[in-house]
Amino acid sequence: MDGGMSGGFLVTLLLALFVIYVFAKTAVVVPQQSAYVVERLGKYSATLDAGFHILLPFIDNIRYKHSLKETAIDIPEQVCITRDNVQVSVDGILYLKVLHPQRASYGISDYSFALIQLAQTTLRSEIGKIELDRTFEERTNINVQVVNELDKASDPWGVKVLRYELKNITPPKDVLNAMEKQMRAEREKRAVILTSEGERDAAINQAEGEKQQVIKASEAKKQQQINEAEGAASAILAIAQATAEGLRKVAETIQMPGGQEAVQLRVAEQYIAQFGELARTNNTLILPATVSDVGSMIALAMSAIKQGSATPPSKT
Repeated sequence: MDGGMSGGFLVTLLLALFVIYVFAKTAVVVPQQSAYVVERLGKYSATLDAGFHILLPFIDNIRYKHSLKETAIDIPEQVCITRDNVQVSVDGILYLKVLHPQRASYGISDYSFALIQLAQTTLRSEIGKIELDRTFEERTNINVQVVNELDKASDPWGVKVLRYELKNITPPKDVLNAMEKQMRAEREKRAVILTSEGERDAAINQAEGEKQQVIKASEAKKQQQINEAEGAASAILAIAQATAEGLRKVAETIQMPGGQEAVQLRVAEQYIAQFGELARTNNTLILPATVSDVGSMIALAMSAIKQGSATPPSKT
């Protein structure tokens, strides 16, 4: 009786384990950004997206699991020969993404290995087309060419090559030293050229400044002479106008009562003053022949004034 119960319990336990095993094999949960390729009896059946799925036990089988995220693959360092026969070591990184899980499963056995080999082959070809001096400035063009070639080859595999980035381009040590010397010489050359250009510009600016200084000085002198001439002309004109006004006043005064006597007194004063000045400045004293000569000279001057005042003004 006890042996029969133990046998029944064992069978029940085995059946329970079998049910759990079958459930675990048929219930599948696919994570986000993942795809599972299912084969039914050895043939492609379906591609499972993210979520919960039920498979037929012992008939359906998950054959491939793919990540749909963008993946970065390291391209190992390799030696390439440039167009001018210089060996350089080059490595890079390849970025790709699985777009069609079915083609990625059955199009090629290992698309990552294939893309690495193809990337190295294409990179050697592109490096061989250019000289060493242009490899650094042609990095972007090289990356584009590698992506184009890989994208053409990977399209049947269901893989999209997004971009390729060169990490390092390392020339041999002796070539690197020569390049450093060349760059140093170029920098020194540019420094000398910039210094000479600076000195030339400074000399030009100084000469231009001196030229402007001379021009400004001559213009200032010219303006000074013009101003002095205008001032002198204005002074002469003012003196002439004042003289004319003074003479007109004298003539009017002579015509007034007592004017003749005032003129005689003025002439006598001028005569005596000039005679005294002549006696002061010369060692030899000149005396008139007779004392009456003073009166005669005054009379002569007054006669001339009368004749001038008696002459009628001319008509215009």
